[in-house]
Amino acid sequence: MMKTYSVKASDIKREWHVIDAADEILGKIATRAATLLSGKHKPLFSRNMDVGDFVVIINASKIRFTGKKAEKKTYYRHSQYPGGLKSITLEELLEKSPEKAIQHAVKGMLPRNRLNAKMMKRLRVFAGADAPYIAKPKAKKTRKSESTPAAS
Repeated sequence: MMKTYSVKASDIKREWHVIDAADEILGKIATRAATLLSGKHKPLFSRNMDVGDFVVIINASKIRFTGKKAEKKTYYRHSQYPGGLKSITLEELLEKSPEKAIQHAVKGMLPRNRLNAKMMKRLRVFAGADAPYIAKPKAKKTRKSESTPAAS
């Protein structure tokens, strides 16, 4: 008899993924990040649990677009007051804060449920190449006996 496996919180192992967005297309970066955040790349994927990994995106200011999206794509928001419609083009948003353009694209590719906010908390976007979440290579430690020739 086959039994259905249900993922437990103790089974979830989260990893860190670093994505360099320099000269990459926005949609392709967003789909890769959304897949990693939702955990669809793992064999333990479950729609009702948050099994995804942490994602760090660097060089957000160097991202590319296809066609004339930079000039034509417009983001809208409304304050719920009369005449409260605000709009900003993608080009203006990149000058102001390039991180928000990527966050908006990734958020749109995640499921619209309670897990969306939890997944978005694990996304970190940086305009430049420096990020505190990137592991720095450690200097190799050598033993004193290896660094000096042995006396014979």
